Amino acid sequence: MIAAIFLMFGLVGLLKTVGWILNHGNNNRMTRLFIVCLMSITLWIVSQLMILFSISDTQLLVSYLIGNAGICMFSPFWLMFSAEYSETSHNLKRAAGFMPIISVAMFCCIAANPLHKLYYSEFGKSGIEYGCLFYVFQLLFYIFIILGVSLMFVRHSKRSSIALNQSLLLALAVIVPLIINIFTVSGLINSKIELTPLFFAFSVIMVFIAIQRYGLLNINRMAIRDIIDNIDMAAIIFDADGNVTYKNKSAKLLIPENFTDYAGFEAEVDRLSRNAANCNYDSSELVIGEERYSIRKSRICNEKGTEIARIILISNISEYYELKEAEKKLSLEHERNRIAQEIHDSAGHTFTMISSLAKIMQMKVRNKNSDEPELLNYASEIDGLSRSGITQLRCSINNLRDDEFMTSVTRAVNTVTAAVRNMKTEICVQGTEDSRYSFCIREIYDTVKETVTNAMRYSSADRLDIIIKFLEDYLELYIFDNGMGCVEIKENNGLKGIRGRIEKIGGTVKFSSVEGEGFTTIVKVPIKN
Repeated sequence: MIAAIFLMFGLVGLLKTVGWILNHGNNNRMTRLFIVCLMSITLWIVSQLMILFSISDTQLLVSYLIGNAGICMFSPFWLMFSAEYSETSHNLKRAAGFMPIISVAMFCCIAANPLHKLYYSEFGKSGIEYGCLFYVFQLLFYIFIILGVSLMFVRHSKRSSIALNQSLLLALAVIVPLIINIFTVSGLINSKIELTPLFFAFSVIMVFIAIQRYGLLNINRMAIRDIIDNIDMAAIIFDADGNVTYKNKSAKLLIPENFTDYAGFEAEVDRLSRNAANCNYDSSELVIGEERYSIRKSRICNEKGTEIARIILISNISEYYELKEAEKKLSLEHERNRIAQEIHDSAGHTFTMISSLAKIMQMKVRNKNSDEPELLNYASEIDGLSRSGITQLRCSINNLRDDEFMTSVTRAVNTVTAAVRNMKTEICVQGTEDSRYSFCIREIYDTVKETVTNAMRYSSADRLDIIIKFLEDYLELYIFDNGMGCVEIKENNGLKGIRGRIEKIGGTVKFSSVEGEGFTTIVKVPIKN
């Protein structure tokens, strides 16, 4: 009766394990092979239950045939499973694929035993005597099982601890019944029933632990654990009582002290960091040595809202600060180069013209061949050029104050027009500006600045009108001057720069002019989500 109870326990455990694998395991060749191994053990256990209740030689023969079917299946399919699980070479997997043929051949020999009596020399209720073929088959079974276990340890000894623990549990699940079987076959243990299937209850427990704790046959679970264990970010998990349940490799390197609870973690972080950690934080930054770290806390709650776990993630953000500092230096260097270029292109040209006109005036005064109106005309031109140069310098220098005016399109345009002294400017704003338009502040600012500079330099305009329309899908900018205009528009550096900047953000630019009627610039920029 005790033997029957143990066998039933093993049978129920195996069937539940098979059901769990079918519902939660990955549908692949390795899983299917493992299920075949479990089902072969199931046949073996069923046969032992039948043997206990057999009352005739025929019933006994059928029971032993069912058990031998399981035995013949188990060791060859175990070797196939081990080859697949251990990710061996393709040739070895292909060789292992012939194992089912061996299983069928063995079972056929056993089923034909009444003809040759090589497997059972004597068989019946009165007693069973084993023949030479029995010991040959047993040796093959042992070889297949030992080869499978060896493959697992050879392939997984240098891999993650999860895979190694899986291999260890699977090996125990197979080796313990194997040792019992060797003792039984050799006669070291005498028993009225076959003891090997009884120890498969132990095997079921080992397999269950491998499945539930270490994710056996669930590749996603294994992969996630491996990823978390090897990421650069430190991960620490605490249970509801604040005790540590998991630390990945990065956490062990960052905080080497073996703290066991949340209070110990906080104390260790306070000791290592320059700024103390607040136990009530959800996100904060720490400085440990010369490195900066971001530390975040997540709470895991059940359906009732009760906290059941706490996850701490710590990532090194020193590189972010280094990049930020480098970007700051690069931005400053870029701004210096921009100002130098603008002064060279615009202000330098203006001052060159002023110098030329001053020299002409000096020559005419010395030669006494110029009248007063002509000299006044030269002086007026010098005054206009100098005012234009001052305006250009103001526009260039104001560009350094990004934090002061680069907060809205309207403010950026007002900054440009405020620097104009010798030309009346009017700005009309239609619609309401919001954060959706902020992406093009710089481009609109540069466009208005270039347009104002051109109007002062070339058009002899004394009035400039600017219209800004904040529409639902577009930002539209209209700039009109009342200068002398032109017959043909030639897009040199200034106008090409305007077009390039606006088209880069998906907008369009249109220039138009009529001689004697000024110059018009129309800009349309689409506002995307």
